[in-house]
Amino acid sequence: MRGGREIAAVTDVSLDVAHGECLALVGESGCGKSVLASALLGLLPGNARVGGSALLSGPGPGEATDLLAADEATLARTVRGRRVGLVPQSPAAHLTPVRTVRSHLAETVRELTGAKGQALATATVAAARRAAFPADHLDRYPHQLSGGLAQRAATALALVGDAPLLLADEPTTGLDRDLVERTVDELRGHADAGRGLLIITHDLAAAERIADRVAVMYAGRVVELTEARGFFGAPGPRHPYARGLLDALPERAFRPIPGMPPELGDLPAGCAFAPRCARADAACSTVPALSGTAACHHPVTAPEPAGCGIRSEGSRT
Repeated sequence: MRGGREIAAVTDVSLDVAHGECLALVGESGCGKSVLASALLGLLPGNARVGGSALLSGPGPGEATDLLAADEATLARTVRGRRVGLVPQSPAAHLTPVRTVRSHLAETVRELTGAKGQALATATVAAARRAAFPADHLDRYPHQLSGGLAQRAATALALVGDAPLLLADEPTTGLDRDLVERTVDELRGHADAGRGLLIITHDLAAAERIADRVAVMYAGRVVELTEARGFFGAPGPRHPYARGLLDALPERAFRPIPGMPPELGDLPAGCAFAPRCARADAACSTVPALSGTAACHHPVTAPEPAGCGIRSEGSRT
């Protein structure tokens, strides 16, 4: 709810993440990516409503927990940190301001592994090292950390329990390229060990480095879901918006998508991307379903020049 109005932040999303797989969820800011992650862990505001189901396999064979139906006690005691780890989008807000990074890590290690004494101290340093957090900063408080250091502290905390599913929401924010690659490689190792990884990111280079599949969101909906190899290579994305995201990269066409995404509370009728799309016609007055890999009435079916399907600034719908 916003201003007394109900706003659909995420609509008709259907995704799965397998053991040993990394799914990258990409899209412009405000499209609903982080809302989706928060919904899975019961971290939405009290006035939010969710529908559908989100099944997490385990803990026993053939068992599953519906995260959207689980109560707060279940989520707090058996899911968060244990079965689902989270690298939050705003790490500083998730760190207790009066406790050092060492204290945060030690408590998490003790809670999830049972380590005590010297074993706890050793495991705490090892947890920091795993996320490239410098040992000489462990006794600093959150307000003494840069954005990049806070991000690495949050990543270290999320990795401690080796949860079967890891949600990483913009885990490379504030990091230089070397640390980006080290961080995403560590996250990729989480998946390679047989666990699931959902990474939410604006960094398409990072997604290309570690993802098995890519889901593209626009205005609260998934508009493309496909294999990462075909998305970043040939034949490329089929949805004009997804293709525009790649064309905007400096190492590609360096051509931005004109215009701005619509407000979720003021979506156009039909396809939300139509006002920015050169392919739009009367058929786009209805919302396209995800068919094959793309939710588009006029998907790209063959390699086309950079900028295909993107309306230029001076054109009209």
